[in-house]
Amino acid sequence: MEHVKRYQTMTLHGKNKEVVLEGPVPAEKVSRLVMHRDLDAFRRPKDQQEALVEIAGLPEGRIILARDGETIVGYVTFHYPDEMERWSQGNMVDLIELGAVEVANEYRGLGIAKELIKLAFRDEQLENVIVFTTEYYWHWDLQSSGLSIWDYRKMMEDLMKNVDMVWFATDDPEICSHPANCLMVRIGKEVPISSVEQFDKVRFQQRFMY
Repeated sequence: MEHVKRYQTMTLHGKNKEVVLEGPVPAEKVSRLVMHRDLDAFRRPKDQQEALVEIAGLPEGRIILARDGETIVGYVTFHYPDEMERWSQGNMVDLIELGAVEVANEYRGLGIAKELIKLAFRDEQLENVIVFTTEYYWHWDLQSSGLSIWDYRKMMEDLMKNVDMVWFATDDPEICSHPANCLMVRIGKEVPISSVEQFDKVRFQQRFMY
């Protein structure tokens, strides 16, 4: 299948900053930029930048980033699910994971995360895939945000609802391990019913729940 990548861009102003949002960004451009030192939620900034370059180079991969000049200050990743996770078991070419979402501390409050995600879906370029995201409370920056688990969960749900992602049930053990964890999904309008049915089989693997 074709993974459509139509470049989009916009500029945000606030807090005396001018931030350019753009993507999908090619790997060579991601490699030329510099990662903000605070982008360390998943791994060290340099290592995370290498991961972004790798994702950007994948046929299905896309990096939507925010930059202040030549410094990456936020990003969202889209890629096939990890082969070690349940979500890859259906071998679906039209199932894409919205993976990491991260914004440097000093750039929070500008609406960057919301606009990055909206930009990714602009121009109907993800209508032929199912996009899902798994929210685990242990990935959330509760300390810096000052939010409770439940307030953070609501914030993440509201963020994903900006692109019509909705809560979906699943019997996945990791998601079921804590009530704050959740699965959110957006089914593109061009996705065939056969793919929706295959995704249902991935979501529920214990017969009594399906």
